[in-house]
Amino acid sequence: MPVTSIDKDVDAHTLVVTSDFPAPVERLWRLWTDPRQLEQWWGPPGYPATFDGTAVEPGNRVGYVMTSPEGETFGGYWDIDGVEAPRRLSFRDGFADADGNPQDGMPVGRIEVELREHDGGTRVVSTTVYETADDLEKVLAMGMEEGLTQAIGQLDEILAAER
Repeated sequence: MPVTSIDKDVDAHTLVVTSDFPAPVERLWRLWTDPRQLEQWWGPPGYPATFDGTAVEPGNRVGYVMTSPEGETFGGYWDIDGVEAPRRLSFRDGFADADGNPQDGMPVGRIEVELREHDGGTRVVSTTVYETADDLEKVLAMGMEEGLTQAIGQLDEILAAER
């Protein structure tokens, strides 16, 4: 399992996920920034995501929809704030309505993803900051921790299939 730690800090409204992979930084970067590759792992198993194909570039909104095994859909979006290929990606991740618009009253996480060489592979540290402790607790109650662990776990399978 690639997730080596998940650290929650309710006082700071943060969730930090650290993962290690036996692949170069550039390969992990493509998994985070290519919409077709994101579709292979963004969302827990059984909830495939479909990304709209918008480029992961500062100022862009990248939309996606996850579909449950029962066919229920859950929209989301990334508002891209910064890209420093292949080392750093920052964006706001939020819930979207059926038309792809931000869903009122739902938490928005400010996410910074950092990729760096580590033990012959890549360490990915994803830090999500929420506006309030209540927002963090809301997404945790929705299963965010388990969902992230499962979603990131799929990256090992993708990388193993390429060897």
